Amino acid sequence: EAASVAKRMREDLPRIIEQTLDLNDSIIRVAKRLLPAEHIFYIGRDIDWPICIEGSLKLKEISYIHSEAYAAGELKHGTISLVTEGTPVIALATAERVCEKTISGMREVHSRGAYLVALTTPDLAKKYQFPCDELLVLPSTEGLLAPFPSVTAMQMLAYHVSALKGLDVDKPRNLAKSVTVE
Repeated sequence: EAASVAKRMREDLPRIIEQTLDLNDSIIRVAKRLLPAEHIFYIGRDIDWPICIEGSLKLKEISYIHSEAYAAGELKHGTISLVTEGTPVIALATAERVCEKTISGMREVHSRGAYLVALTTPDLAKKYQFPCDELLVLPSTEGLLAPFPSVTAMQMLAYHVSALKGLDVDKPRNLAKSVTVE
């Protein structure tokens, strides 16, 4: 099994990442819409939720925009009150078994006027109607390689927001390269 995964990473991962990089123009378009934002929310379920946490962290580390990630099913517990007209929400919906539930959370924020960006897979884009302002279709993957397109797209988004703001993405302020305080 490990040898099979390693082989797939060697053979398939470069193509998958290259296909994700092909979304660059769409990601730049989204990044431009995020520039004036003071707050951005990320939502997802299942494997998508920890990826949203990482995407949110990257965005705040290098763009200095306040960002939080929430499990899409937890919006009713106070978070939804923070979503107003134009609030950017990034929704990651790549896990089929919870996609309908993620879409339900997306409907909640979109009905409140959020600027909603959804990232999903080709199969789910064909199967479901996503209530969003921008739909980014990630390359198709499966198994242990599935998170790579999502993580790459989230990092690209953070990078472009920061670069468009004129910030040095390689030297974020107040960010230590190692743990120096215990």
